[in-house]
Amino acid sequence: MKIYTKTGDKGDTSLFGGQRVPKDALRIEAYGTVDELNSLLGVVRSDNVNADIDGVLEHVQNQLFNLGADLATPRSTSAKNIIRIGPKDAQLLEKMIDKFDAHLKPLKSFVIPGGARVAARLHFARTVCRRAERVAVRLSRNEDIGDDITVYLNRLSDLLFVLARYANHVANVPETKWKP
Repeated sequence: MKIYTKTGDKGDTSLFGGQRVPKDALRIEAYGTVDELNSLLGVVRSDNVNADIDGVLEHVQNQLFNLGADLATPRSTSAKNIIRIGPKDAQLLEKMIDKFDAHLKPLKSFVIPGGARVAARLHFARTVCRRAERVAVRLSRNEDIGDDITVYLNRLSDLLFVLARYANHVANVPETKWKP
């Protein structure tokens, strides 16, 4: 099987279920941004040496494939093979946030993104996650994507923030506090 199909050469693509849509449709932008986030997490993992962080990121990358497939499948489509993001997925992220946050000093000011290489890249991933969330929110105003995708992306950005702080903590790199 060849990797290229030529079916998208005129600027459209297929959703799961067969519906053809323009490649610049908001739904495509949403799952494309999730794909971008997933790729960025692969970059983070290539620099990371902490097994706890890596385990979390591996789980998240797998979930982002599920989330992308969820976004690529309209709710009106019968989707027996599609795993939909649900409340339990965001709840698991909350448990992860609590686990890593327990190792950190409480925040008393904003933190300037940066620090150790992995932490800086996690901060960058957090901003891409926020963009994916904004696109999903825009999409949800026009199409039914359920409520769980935006909740998941919101929690994921929080997790990435905490992981960035944790990466600095384990690397013994002090955080730079915002000085207004």
